[in-house]
Amino acid sequence: MDSSQPTAGGAGPSPGASGPGSSWHALGSRLSPRGRRVATWTLVMLGALLVIDAPPVHFERGQGVVTTDEEVAATRIAVGAALRAHLRDRRSALSEEETERVIEAVLRSSRRYELDPYLVTAVLIVESDARPWAESGKGAIGLMQVMPHMAEKLPISGNLATIESNVEAGCFILADNIRRLGEARGISSYFWGRRIRGVAYLQKVQRARERVRAARAG
Repeated sequence: MDSSQPTAGGAGPSPGASGPGSSWHALGSRLSPRGRRVATWTLVMLGALLVIDAPPVHFERGQGVVTTDEEVAATRIAVGAALRAHLRDRRSALSEEETERVIEAVLRSSRRYELDPYLVTAVLIVESDARPWAESGKGAIGLMQVMPHMAEKLPISGNLATIESNVEAGCFILADNIRRLGEARGISSYFWGRRIRGVAYLQKVQRARERVRAARAG
């Protein structure tokens, strides 16, 4: 707020105005210095007691966030199975080391940004066919097909071409979209940007997500 602008109402209180503030000022002027110190410390202690007694703050987690060791283990199996099945269908392959790196990157970044790891897996399958080396005609690169000029603005270090940095950058963008727009529009915006045109991309991601979930059930 510009300090040169008047506050609401156009002016401050008149010198003779009464109220809680003026009553406290009058009381303070009648207390001795020792009395004012006692009153001040009394207020400080009351404030501390109110903070200690306040209920803890709880943050709502995103839908599908993995939290327990059992869920992590089951999700790791499902993500790995879905990736391997998709690559077989595309007659492509990752080394076992690369596959494990993708799985760990998905689990780590989805948890960090409170995303469903099945959604993250679905997005990278749709975006890049689960190929870390993928590059689009417009310059988007990696598993999550992140544009380098967008990655430069993110608070993320590392080479965007690596599996770990690419997945993290994509998760950062996806989580921010969902936070601002809700899940459906946030997913669509990952592909379309600000001007969302249709639901074909969203439906494609949703179908891929169901396949990843089915891999867990299988």
